[in-house]
Amino acid sequence: MEKENLYDLSGRVAVVTGGYGVLGGSMALFLARQGAKVAILGRNAEKGEAKAREIAAATGGETMFLQADVLDKPALERACAKLTAEWGAADILLNAAGGNQAGATIAPDRTIFDLDTDAMRGVVDLNFMGTVLPTLVFGKAMADAGRKGSIVNISSMAAQGVITRVVGYSASKAAIDNFTRWMAVEMAKKFGEGVRVNAIAPGFFLTEQNRTLLTNPDGSLTDRSRDIIAATPYGRFGEPEELNGTLGWLASDASAFVTGVVVPVDGGFSIFTGV
Repeated sequence: MEKENLYDLSGRVAVVTGGYGVLGGSMALFLARQGAKVAILGRNAEKGEAKAREIAAATGGETMFLQADVLDKPALERACAKLTAEWGAADILLNAAGGNQAGATIAPDRTIFDLDTDAMRGVVDLNFMGTVLPTLVFGKAMADAGRKGSIVNISSMAAQGVITRVVGYSASKAAIDNFTRWMAVEMAKKFGEGVRVNAIAPGFFLTEQNRTLLTNPDGSLTDRSRDIIAATPYGRFGEPEELNGTLGWLASDASAFVTGVVVPVDGGFSIFTGV
């Protein structure tokens, strides 16, 4: 008798917010390679449709683009309705949309009292509410359809300790950690075992959003980068593909009894004291 593959995602319907970013795009491609139908959700139709075509060409799988701002609930509801009409309710929601703003970052020659509070609010909205709202919309559709769904949020090492300068990003990612645990309990207590909610906390990966903090204009590493790498036992930045194994586990039946966890994927950063 053939052994059951608990990691099989064949035929599952996956929605990826921020799916045309560096990390989101890599994870969306991975889900398609595992047999999932992948919907890229974002504001930019040109980028989203291009990423959907790219993934379809690379995998031969089914893809679509859903145009919506993660902070616009009515737009998310329209996107969810389109998805449900064409493919049915989502089985997987990957909340990969997020980012930072310069004003919510404390420059080396500034202090917290120079913080741009409007920028801070924007970063908190994007990262935190940009996770909450898609979860409410697509999570409800999962629950209403009686699906065994998996919601995977993207946290950060910035949520688990003090990483200087990135105050807005850190606070918003810490909120995601709490929301992940809260939502996991809410879904289990009121809707049964159907919808699980977990998160991945990446360590340091070089993306377009953090490139100016981690590299100089000539591409060399900044002092901040060297400090980060010194505090990472693996001694390097992560590669986007190194998030995929954890995503595959959380998205699949292999983690059927796992909910409310935040899994570090960080090369040992979170456990290292520096000595």
